[in-house]
Amino acid sequence: MNHSKQVLVVDDSRVSRLMSHQFILSKHADWQVIEAATGEEALEKVKAATPVLILLDVNMPGMGGMAAAEQLRALCPQTHIVLVTANVQNAIRQRASELGVGFMEKPITETRIHQLIASLGL
Repeated sequence: MNHSKQVLVVDDSRVSRLMSHQFILSKHADWQVIEAATGEEALEKVKAATPVLILLDVNMPGMGGMAAAEQLRALCPQTHIVLVTANVQNAIRQRASELGVGFMEKPITETRIHQLIASLGL
């Protein structure tokens, strides 16, 4: 039985996904990082996986991060969901708070990812 934690990284930027992937594995080599390029793809992925953490880009084509966060929150009530965005407007922070999802500013850095994971106690 594989007990490694799963993290879902959702971002339309392949580079952002790759960076997040590498940063997570640099400290948690036994974790499994799953990637999705869209909100729709993220919803498909959680049907087959139960990630402990979902990093979710806000601005994506198709279903944006906010809409995806709402649906993912319903599907994965125990999962930590964190919006990743350069857009730190109060309205977005407020909506994230209402949904019970976290918030991490872009650019994605190794330090920010490790601080986030540590702050969540994962």
